[in-house]
Amino acid sequence: MTRNIQKLIIVAASFACLQGHSQNLDMLSALEQSKKNYPLIKARQADVISASHDVGAAAAEYIPKLTVQHQYTYGTSNSIAGSYYPNPAVISPAGGIRADNIYTATWGSYTTSMLEWNIFNFGKVAANITASKANYESAQAAYENEVFQHQIRVADAYLLALIAKKLTAIQQSNINRALHFRQVVDAGVRSGMRPGVDSALAHAEYAKAQLQLLESRRNEKSQRFQLAELTGAIPEVMTDLDSMQFFTTLPLLPDTVGISYTANPLLRVYRTRANTTIARSVAIRRTFLPSITLVGTAWARGSGISPADDSFKTRFSDGAHYQVYNYLLGVSTRWTLTDLIPIRQRYKSEKYKSVRDQELYNEQSIKVLRQQKESEMQYELLMEQAHTAPIQLSAAQRAYLQAFARYTSGMTDLPTLLQAMLALNRAEADLAVTYSNAWRALLSIAASKGSIDLFVKEINNQR
Repeated sequence: MTRNIQKLIIVAASFACLQGHSQNLDMLSALEQSKKNYPLIKARQADVISASHDVGAAAAEYIPKLTVQHQYTYGTSNSIAGSYYPNPAVISPAGGIRADNIYTATWGSYTTSMLEWNIFNFGKVAANITASKANYESAQAAYENEVFQHQIRVADAYLLALIAKKLTAIQQSNINRALHFRQVVDAGVRSGMRPGVDSALAHAEYAKAQLQLLESRRNEKSQRFQLAELTGAIPEVMTDLDSMQFFTTLPLLPDTVGISYTANPLLRVYRTRANTTIARSVAIRRTFLPSITLVGTAWARGSGISPADDSFKTRFSDGAHYQVYNYLLGVSTRWTLTDLIPIRQRYKSEKYKSVRDQELYNEQSIKVLRQQKESEMQYELLMEQAHTAPIQLSAAQRAYLQAFARYTSGMTDLPTLLQAMLALNRAEADLAVTYSNAWRALLSIAASKGSIDLFVKEINNQR
């Protein structure tokens, strides 16, 4: 009884797994899944978030800078009259001026608080904010373009995987015909009505049909792997495709009169790049200008050296106790005039980069316009082929039925029947390919117009 229950559990689990793997993936689900899962899209989205924080960092330059410091020191205090050139690596030489150096070390303490506020910066901060916002718009445009271009790739991969699946089904039908044909020929040879060479040719034709079926299956799996990669799924999980409507209906060209080619996401990428370069050049030019800074600071200091009689006390508590307090208020400005030379060269470099970006935008504009004209031409011609293909298939079906009937009745030879079988197989494949190509042509128009919705709406209209 226990073994029977275990068997039932195993069968139920296997059935559940089969049910899970047999879920259909339609075109719209593939597009949505790719948008959520594909790593490159996630990377572009991270770029957008990063650029938004760069805008916040640039705007934070308006906030006053508050610096606090506290320290304890232990050292000697010897000094001498005279000037020196300070730099960050030099310790302050403040100390007593005496005839002899005293090497007795004492404790000291120092606490300071400084507030610096650039109350006027001649537009430097505003220029940096504008440049960072332009960079954010460029990152956003790159993300939207990546989503758009990837969905175009997914839709095309879906159509290619679908046509590969359809061609596999066609080759399966062809091998069924070849098997039936071989059985008829073998029966005729055994009865002595047909020569033995007919049997050999029939077996060769069946083997050829098997090879064609294997090749179709190989191509179908390869296309499914590519589709799985683009959707961000695990390639080993083979999901069934569900959009056979592409082989029963033809797409209608939607109204695109109100859609300008400048709305193409790819052109927006190049346009925002040019705007970013221009904004960055303005920010570079303004870095030469000075800033007027309001300064406020206060500090307290303790020392083991007595300010009254210059005596030394080596206890930590003597140095940690504050003895003097000070404050300072003021307005400061600093202007390095010689920075004009390198900044001017950087500004010119950025200006020529903006010229480069503008010309790259012009190049892409020409390509997009050419793609629009070419995709519309391809759509018209492929629609004509799609309307002609059913006529070819109908004629091939009649020719095959007539040739088969004539062969079985002994009125024609085997090569004629084989030729009719080949023509029927090719006509079936041509019909599927032309219908799929018509949809791919519509996808190409949507890609050139910069709107995947043109393709998606037609899919919904055909349902």
